[in-house]
Amino acid sequence: MTRFASFDALRAACLDLPEGHAGIAEDVSAREATLTKPPGSLGRLEEAVAWLGHWQGRNPPTLDRVEIMVFAGNHGVTAQGVSAYPSEVTAQMVANFANGGAAINQLAGVVGAELRVVALSLEIPTADFTKSPAMTETEFLEAVEAGYEDVSPDADLIVLGEMGIGNTSAAAALSGALFGGGARFAGTGTGVDDQGLARKRSAIETALVHHADVLGDPLRAAAALGGRELAAILGACLAARHRRIPVLIDGIVSTAAVAPLKALRADALDHTLTGHVSAEAGHRLLLQDLGMEPLLDLGMRLGEGSGAAVAVLLLRAALACHTGMATFEEARVSDKPA
Repeated sequence: MTRFASFDALRAACLDLPEGHAGIAEDVSAREATLTKPPGSLGRLEEAVAWLGHWQGRNPPTLDRVEIMVFAGNHGVTAQGVSAYPSEVTAQMVANFANGGAAINQLAGVVGAELRVVALSLEIPTADFTKSPAMTETEFLEAVEAGYEDVSPDADLIVLGEMGIGNTSAAAALSGALFGGGARFAGTGTGVDDQGLARKRSAIETALVHHADVLGDPLRAAAALGGRELAAILGACLAARHRRIPVLIDGIVSTAAVAPLKALRADALDHTLTGHVSAEAGHRLLLQDLGMEPLLDLGMRLGEGSGAAVAVLLLRAALACHTGMATFEEARVSDKPA
């Protein structure tokens, strides 16, 4: 059975979102106030534990099952010379993931996460979006559904990442469609030179003009300018919200992929945190437009979910403090006067 038979069906699912558990978040914060530290002294670590509890509906929250989901797709816009690498590298990197040889494999092991890689029709790149929509309605919806269905309902936390030569061009184009400013989100991606960056910006500007008639609809814009892996990330993020699973988002591609959800409903990404801000130029701009504050700023721009994976360590640290610290009463430490 097809879950999303049309743009309208998907749009309805994007607008029908459950809330979290505000009472649990309040309970988490109440415990934080009793721990042997000045109130609020762990800053965003305290906020992160309350956020986990809010969406998991548990106090204390748990991070027993963390899943890193990396979606891979190929892009027809690479014909415009927008990437430093050929499109066959996408499949080669997927094989590298399978063999345990990529950075994300190492990070998944360090942070105690299960890595799942989903390749989406790598042998059939999307269309060149400077000439036609990257995906038909059917292709887009199939990719969204693939991401949606692949989310484990019992996950405690999901990290969303990607792999796809040419996908920073798709991310920049989609960001420009949603927030304006043309090619201001374009960066060097895999390391293009100045001429390559000029080609990338030109391709994005051409695409935005070519698809001007659909840019007012976030989902149609995502189909016209995005990619299968971006669509799958959108689907996975939506499934996580429907199942009240907290999500860590990675760099510019993953952020652009879920941005249409926020364009449709202002609170649609409340179950997400941004793991890091990428060194890819447009990511910081996109986060500013979305009103999202990253947990880390390490100059990373690898993709693969790598920056968000590192941020899992912060959440584990936050949870360890929340569950392991003694209260003032337990430690027989004098609290400040009321």
